[in-house]
Amino acid sequence: MTGVEQTAGRAAWAGPVLLGVRHHGPGSARAVRAALEEVRPRVVLIEGPPEADALIPLAADEEMRPPVALLAHAVDEPGHSAFWPLAEFSPEWITLRWALEHHVPARFIDLPATHTLAWGRQDDEAATEGERPPPAETAPDGDPGPGPAGLRIDPLGVLADAAGYDDPERWWEDVVEHRGAGEGDALAPFTALEEAMGALRETYGSGGHDRDLVREAYMRLQVRAAQREFEDGVAVVCGAWHVPALRQKTTVAADRALLKGLPKVRTDMTWVPWTHRRLARTSGYGAGIDSPGWYGHLFSAPDRPVERWLTKVAGLLRAEDRIVSSAHVIEAVRLAETLAAMRGRPLPGLSETTDAVRAVMCEGSDVPLALIRDRLVVGDELGEVPPSAPAVPLQRDLTRLQRRLRLKPEALERELELDLRKDNDAARSRLLHRLRLLGIAWGEPAASRGSTGTFRETWRLRWEPELSVRVAEAGVWGTTVLSAATAKAEADAVGAEGLAGVTGLAERCLLAELPDALPTVMRVLADRAALDTDVGHLAQALPALVRSLRYGDVRGTDTAALAEVAAGLAERIFVGLPPACAALDADAAEEMRGHVDAVHGAVALLGDAPAAGHGRLRGRWQSVLRVLSGRDTVPGVIRGRAVRLLLDDGQLAQDEAALLMGLVLSPGTPPADAAAWIEGFVGGGSGGGMLLVHDGRLLGLVDAWLTGVPAEAFTDVLPLLRRTFSAYEPGVRRTLGELVRRGPGTGGGATAAGTATPGFAADFDTERADAVLPVVRLLLGLDDMDDNTEDNNLAGVTG
Repeated sequence: MTGVEQTAGRAAWAGPVLLGVRHHGPGSARAVRAALEEVRPRVVLIEGPPEADALIPLAADEEMRPPVALLAHAVDEPGHSAFWPLAEFSPEWITLRWALEHHVPARFIDLPATHTLAWGRQDDEAATEGERPPPAETAPDGDPGPGPAGLRIDPLGVLADAAGYDDPERWWEDVVEHRGAGEGDALAPFTALEEAMGALRETYGSGGHDRDLVREAYMRLQVRAAQREFEDGVAVVCGAWHVPALRQKTTVAADRALLKGLPKVRTDMTWVPWTHRRLARTSGYGAGIDSPGWYGHLFSAPDRPVERWLTKVAGLLRAEDRIVSSAHVIEAVRLAETLAAMRGRPLPGLSETTDAVRAVMCEGSDVPLALIRDRLVVGDELGEVPPSAPAVPLQRDLTRLQRRLRLKPEALERELELDLRKDNDAARSRLLHRLRLLGIAWGEPAASRGSTGTFRETWRLRWEPELSVRVAEAGVWGTTVLSAATAKAEADAVGAEGLAGVTGLAERCLLAELPDALPTVMRVLADRAALDTDVGHLAQALPALVRSLRYGDVRGTDTAALAEVAAGLAERIFVGLPPACAALDADAAEEMRGHVDAVHGAVALLGDAPAAGHGRLRGRWQSVLRVLSGRDTVPGVIRGRAVRLLLDDGQLAQDEAALLMGLVLSPGTPPADAAAWIEGFVGGGSGGGMLLVHDGRLLGLVDAWLTGVPAEAFTDVLPLLRRTFSAYEPGVRRTLGELVRRGPGTGGGATAAGTATPGFAADFDTERADAVLPVVRLLLGLDDMDDNTEDNNLAGVTG
């Protein structure tokens, strides 16, 4: 447009053009673009923090893709932050892009973030409960969320109620989103909205949030300054709620008086990626819209939006193996249009299309609608920010590592399988472990569906916008991920309160491969272990240390010093465990039983450690178990577990185990103590059910004891027994019930003496085993083998 045409376009209006919008409203965005094209301002002013003015040119970068957000954080406290999110359908984003394309200056005019963050810090210190959205997040009416000044009104809710609507979202769609930008007058929608908001401000004033008055005073000062510079070429894009206040005639002195004495903090600001999910109210960030995916669709498909939307829905349902044809789409469009006409709406909205999808494509079921809402109505769109955007050094190093390791941040959760024998996968593992140590939970470890060896790791990855804040916060520890994780680990070791915390930290240092942090961690660990005399604490600490030893083989880490500390801990546990197990109540005994299990597993691993001299630890531990199994002062649940562990390790013959069980289940033992012994021996997920299935003598002993428990004691032992046997798999419980029904329990004394229990053979039945040989031969493909060789092989299989 020529200069003459621009002058003619501005002649129709005097003073600043105030374009009141709804943040993240596609209808507002289209209307703003049409208004800017019509009035051709010389400068545009946008509601937002002025510190971001220097970041505006980045909006034109080819690598900048919304949704994005302006992030401001306090320099001395990076965790204290605020966001200003922008989507591709946000009026503010459209304004920025229009200004850059037409080489028109653009400025942010809201209260500076230095004051906003200071206010937020005061609120955090004063708050006693609950959570608030970040102070700069905007609500549907263009106003900040609830504050301490009193009750907040919802302008859209009031206007919708006045129009006879029970849903503000539906009212907004009808009057703005589904209508044009104004027939012949691009400013008409803004004039009507300004009149409505003016009536509300006359009735409700600031609406219960007096800080709006301060923000609006600052914005008026910025508008005046722009008018002095550009005369009548000023356009302002802000929340519709603020328009009447910006139109209000006030003095400069009065506005400056409102700004006097505002608190301040030093701030940094940058662009960060954002997500559609974080634009939804359900995320806890009152950013203004329930359905960002739907609004994004309305903005990108202004022609035939219903047909295009229902085609998207059909594609999603087909991808989930649901039968949806073109005929379904056509019928759904017809139904949505019919519903809109019946409800008096100009076009079908989200409610009409949802009702049509439910009836036509989902056969009346709401189950697929949850998927549609998650994937399309809300969506997992993740924006991108160019590398040239300001960032703390730690963020730049993380971005470099993400690119080198081909780990792209994504909003949609995905599972990542790592093979640590491969260099790239091992580097990925180190990065994710280091980030977790820094409190940047991009990835969470998950149970692997494949191999459970130490060379395999499974992670669930999901990038959330808040992680950008965590990265900035972690920047105080170092300029690279490695240096920051090392410094954080050293500080955590010095500040750890318990021994178990330090051992867990040592394990994390090995996983993250932080060799420079290990000496500090090991020194603190040795000091804490030497001073801690609580056997329970030592037993909690040992498993994490021993697990860490396993990582040395795969990760190439020197764990010799760790092995020495672990061996020393084990020796101290061996000495202190028997006296620590004496005279415990039921709860303490159950907790100690868990410690015994943990130490048993740790010793089994530690005995295989490469460090010399650790093989003797197994023998020492087995001696401790024998002491625990035979000491009357030790609770029954611990004695039973000690017997079971010795039996599993082959240090106790089955006849000896049956003899010990028989002694415990004799009439002279109190029923509660006997039940606890059974819980320790066959309970706690130790595979005791299968042991009873395959050892008829033990099952017979338990059955005989249970049938002999006196009636007055039975109700006392029943809860413990139910807990023991309810932990078994259903098939195991069913088999045990069948075995008991067939006979075990009728000859408990005979069983203890070594006689066969009724229903159980004393030895293998070779004739029955031979009957399966033809089937096994067929399954193994041994028909062509020599008969003698075949018989020998099958004998080995059946034996």
